[in-house]
Amino acid sequence: MKFAIISSKQDEAGLNIASALKELKISHSIIKENSIYVENIDKNPEFKDADFIIFATKHQSEKHSKTLTIHAPGNWKKADFGGKEGKICPTSAFVLKHFFTILNKENIKEKSEYQVSMECTHHGPLIEKPCLFIEIGSGKDEWNDKKAGQIIAKTIQRAIKEKVQTNFIPVIGIGGPHYCPNFNKIQLGEKYAVSHIIPEYIFPLTKEIIEEAVEKTQEKTDSVIIDWKGTGKSEQRQELINMLESLNLKVLRSDQLEK
Repeated sequence: MKFAIISSKQDEAGLNIASALKELKISHSIIKENSIYVENIDKNPEFKDADFIIFATKHQSEKHSKTLTIHAPGNWKKADFGGKEGKICPTSAFVLKHFFTILNKENIKEKSEYQVSMECTHHGPLIEKPCLFIEIGSGKDEWNDKKAGQIIAKTIQRAIKEKVQTNFIPVIGIGGPHYCPNFNKIQLGEKYAVSHIIPEYIFPLTKEIIEEAVEKTQEKTDSVIIDWKGTGKSEQRQELINMLESLNLKVLRSDQLEK
């Protein structure tokens, strides 16, 4: 698999990561535009041969916590920060798991103070090639932290060199908060690979949203894990289960899985 790595001149964390990648002699591209608004950048001749695009960027949060995150891009409903309303990017459950597992290992190896987390699918850009974001959060101090940049760069270095394992069951994640604590545990487990994650805060869901998640997962996906306590009241949860079953999707409960 051939990866293209992109960071932006407008992004302090992206430039930090790019500097660390340069030290490791890892080929990467620095663009002028903000990464979340570069619609169709995969059509650029520079990236035409890439199988998968990695956006190395900042993660922004008011809490300014030390966080290293990974997620797929796209908008389940409104497109307030790039992309298109109701459209998400293709991604791979196996590649997301591959990068997240290595990021967790590198973070532990470096005895870092940062927390590692998946995020639900959110923001732009909208592109046709499969992709993910790998980020340093959550404020200016963290974005410019050389150690954080090195952890991300080493993660990318390992991830693009090591073979992506495919002996997992690919699933869609539904429910829970933005930082997906239950799906983090599942993603680090030995059985499932989580692709797109649909958080509780965009409920109520429609069949179109769920179909979009399945369609934009590279692997054939016929199972969904729901965050059992993060899917509303029992009536709302049962409506969701009925909808999923009507789409011939197998429903798995997060609280009944080995993590």
